[in-house]
Amino acid sequence: MILDGRDPSVIERAARALAAGDLVALPTETVYGLGARADDDAAVAKIFEAKGRPPDHPLIVHVADADSVRVFAAEVPPVAVRLVARFWPGPLTIIVPRAAGVAAAAAGGQASVGLRCPAHPVAHALLVAARQAGVAGVAAPSANRFGRISPTRASHVADEFGDALMVLDGGPCEVGIESSIVDCTRRHPVLLRPGVLTRAEIEAAAGEPLLDRDENAPRASGTLEAHYAPRAPVRLMPAGQLQAALQMLAGSPLKLAVYSRVAPSGTTEGMRHRAMPERATEVAHELFSVLRAFDDEGVQLIWVEEPPAAPEWEGVRDRLRRAAASR
Repeated sequence: MILDGRDPSVIERAARALAAGDLVALPTETVYGLGARADDDAAVAKIFEAKGRPPDHPLIVHVADADSVRVFAAEVPPVAVRLVARFWPGPLTIIVPRAAGVAAAAAGGQASVGLRCPAHPVAHALLVAARQAGVAGVAAPSANRFGRISPTRASHVADEFGDALMVLDGGPCEVGIESSIVDCTRRHPVLLRPGVLTRAEIEAAAGEPLLDRDENAPRASGTLEAHYAPRAPVRLMPAGQLQAALQMLAGSPLKLAVYSRVAPSGTTEGMRHRAMPERATEVAHELFSVLRAFDDEGVQLIWVEEPPAAPEWEGVRDRLRRAAASR
């Protein structure tokens, strides 16, 4: 059921549900999350079951403020402290050493745990109310079936899981793609997943360069090679190649969707075109909704123009690359 997340009585009801070990879907500024109390392994298991997610694939624990980090972290390295001070609340997840005996299921059994403080007012209100009900943090991956398109509207969540799930409606997500994830468990910070925050912004706050993910990195949400995929296969192409491919399909009955900055010069009988905005933040905001809309129209293929190589596009490029890897 979809409920108004701005209603204080709804927040209290959702907090009680979390305290009782039930699932609640909540809005964040990035995407909607499927939440359970992070300190209850049985409750967290319901997330994995609902999503069809492997239990060793870790979740991100959402907390109300920086003070709540101490509940889940064995230690908070100085670089993590600097990142939290700069970006929380906001679209950044830190990976830190996990406190013994806490959130083992949410961490996928690892000795580290991902923590984030979301900026969305509904998420914040719920986390505060949940803490008052004895819930220190809420494990909440994206509220969709595993590997599929992340939801950015309450209706997307309801479409995935039906009316039985409590969904707090907080409107469309402002950011639209998941948080950046930085591993702070080693000598130097490592970027595990890009988001709307640029490397330069994160490095400025960290006070040192970000290393790239390697074989020693902890497992983290949204880092599988194939992810964020619609039902229709996605093909990512440079503008020139996309235009040439469209010319070859001219007159074909294929039901094709195109998402590009350059207007298509060739058309097919069943082609749907959506113009890609010029700014990376605007594309991030609408990307998952666009892919869902194409699926809803029953297209057979989705062709997407490769985004620019500029640093601010890294998060969008990452999501599109993983979506295309699923074809």
